[in-house]
Amino acid sequence: MVIDVQKKTKFYTPEEYLKLEADAQQRHHYIKGEIIEMAGGTPNHNKIALNLSSALNFAFKGKPLDIFMTDQRLWIPSEKIYTYPDIMVVEQPLNYAQNRNDTLINPLLIVEVLSTSTRNYDKDEKFAAYRTISSFQEYILIDQNCIHIEQYIRQDSNKWTFIEYNNSTDTLILSSVNFEIELVDIYDKVNLS
Repeated sequence: MVIDVQKKTKFYTPEEYLKLEADAQQRHHYIKGEIIEMAGGTPNHNKIALNLSSALNFAFKGKPLDIFMTDQRLWIPSEKIYTYPDIMVVEQPLNYAQNRNDTLINPLLIVEVLSTSTRNYDKDEKFAAYRTISSFQEYILIDQNCIHIEQYIRQDSNKWTFIEYNNSTDTLILSSVNFEIELVDIYDKVNLS
């Protein structure tokens, strides 16, 4: 007797996902019909995201830019993906997904803090999906285990510039907004041992 042990994946509509997510205790990504539980953050991950988002929030006080961290949902309609970037900078006015007041669609800048489990997805498939968003101009990937940042800046619809930072004395200079920060401040209190 042969037993088929292949696991069948259940697919959901965006509406089913949003209904389930409204009552969920933990956040989930929605990727082309699949609902995927998000991994929990580490202290390093949280410190990096807090350090950078706090600096951005302070720098843009009174300016028409909103900073969101971790819990703000983003809809990528062309890819049928709902996701929660670690940090988003959004130019006002905020644009929402159709019939939603809790899901944005117009990020200018997205930051992801890399973890071992999400590193490849964040660098490849997720970045490809983000590039389909017309307002999206800059992508920052921050390693949480060593001092290493990758910056991607949109030049035109199919051309991106890549800059790499590896020293605590380096300064990350954002292109999409008027902001710069030393890596030592991004990695403040982060355990890299």
